Amino acid sequence: MNKLDKLILKAFIGPFIATFFVTLFVLVMQFFWKYVDDLVGKGLGLGSILELTCYVTATAIPLALPLAILLSSIMTFGNLGESFELVAIQSAGIPLLRFMRPLIAFSLAVSLLAFTISNWVIPVAQLRFTTMLYDIRVAKPAFDIREGIFYTRLPGFAVKVGRKEKEGNGIADIIIYENQGSLQDNVIVAKKGEMRMSSDRKSMEFVLEDGWRYQERGVYSSAATEYYRLGFQRYIKVFDLSGFEVFKTPDSLFKGNFMMLNVSQLQKTSDSLQEAVEASLMQRMNREVSSYYLSGRLLDSGWKATKPIPAIPKKTTTFEDLLPDSLYNTAMQRANDKVNLIKSAIDIIASEHDSRRREIRYTLIEFHKKFSLSFACFVLFMIGAPLGSIIRKGGLGMPLVIAVIFFLVFHVTNMFGEKLSKQDTLTPWGGMWMSTFLLIPIGVFLTYKAMNDSQLFNSEFYFRIFRKWKDKRSGRRPSLFSVPSSKSKIS
Repeated sequence: MNKLDKLILKAFIGPFIATFFVTLFVLVMQFFWKYVDDLVGKGLGLGSILELTCYVTATAIPLALPLAILLSSIMTFGNLGESFELVAIQSAGIPLLRFMRPLIAFSLAVSLLAFTISNWVIPVAQLRFTTMLYDIRVAKPAFDIREGIFYTRLPGFAVKVGRKEKEGNGIADIIIYENQGSLQDNVIVAKKGEMRMSSDRKSMEFVLEDGWRYQERGVYSSAATEYYRLGFQRYIKVFDLSGFEVFKTPDSLFKGNFMMLNVSQLQKTSDSLQEAVEASLMQRMNREVSSYYLSGRLLDSGWKATKPIPAIPKKTTTFEDLLPDSLYNTAMQRANDKVNLIKSAIDIIASEHDSRRREIRYTLIEFHKKFSLSFACFVLFMIGAPLGSIIRKGGLGMPLVIAVIFFLVFHVTNMFGEKLSKQDTLTPWGGMWMSTFLLIPIGVFLTYKAMNDSQLFNSEFYFRIFRKWKDKRSGRRPSLFSVPSSKSKIS
């Protein structure tokens, strides 16, 4: 490594570190914007919030690295161009690609780092982040119930809490609607109470104080119903959480998710799912659908006869001609019922088949995302470096605007390709690499322009072109000096 390589690396490392942490901070703040209502005032300690923040930070690193590479490369080469250091280096006969060589190696190393984090760190961080949210919801039921909003995720109930204590599980102004198939919804109203979990964590208890229970008893067919109003000083309402999705076993609910697998696990999972889909489809069709078709197994030998059978009329062309009028409606009804059963079986098989194919697509999308998002660091550097040498503007003005534009193009294209892949419009490979295929030609074009000292972003260059076009259109011949006419006044 010579002095030139050290110069460019020293000029690049500072902006890269600064832009990386700024970008990472902005991405992490999205987590707080999303969960601010759930985290603030729910009794969570500072340690729990910091732990959640660490997990979110780890998942945001692969997305922050490409933007940091893009912005820092534009700033570095823009600063060198603005101070005429880049011109001096090129005047010494050193080509642009030789000058970029240490940063190309650095961007490739960052791409490898991003892939390592995506492959080994993010699956663990995602698993622990999701598991921690699960533990918080189980240990603190108040985490998922907001003040002044009816909570309807408990089957058969709608719960509204007017006020919650910031510390602990105390609640006030409680309204509980019970919809258990009776004449009216039973209502429980209490001034205060407390939420707590049972010892086995399979139920949630509301210990209510100073309230009323309103209930109507009777049957729908009778107009005589009984209306009850029961006052209580202390009442315990138990909610069964055995079928509540948040309280399932964490390993079975989270560990097999495609976002929590590395590359080798994703490859193995996709292969296993593909084999299962191909093997189970025909087996289920033969087992559940073919059993309804009895004509093949129970075909009367008389239908195979080469000679006409006297019992069958000569003008018979369809099976309906053989049915007597008294059995026609019954036979048609049974045939219709049989067709409906076959259709229902096929619909169920098709639905499960689509679900497995969707799972395969999502697994392959996550597989290609780990590679495409990591390779984006190198692609965006090949855009940022020539852009900075062409613009020749440092600081955070023009470089920041251009970096945000190109990053938005990359991010929106990546999201668009991922959505098309999930909808099975594009293959997972084509959807996740679509942004890379779009940006690579742009990077090659900008590198070619920068090597030839292009004036692509020079406003004076476009002004001269416009002036030549205007002179050509008006029929005037451009001249360097304008001679004043004899009638003009010379002061």
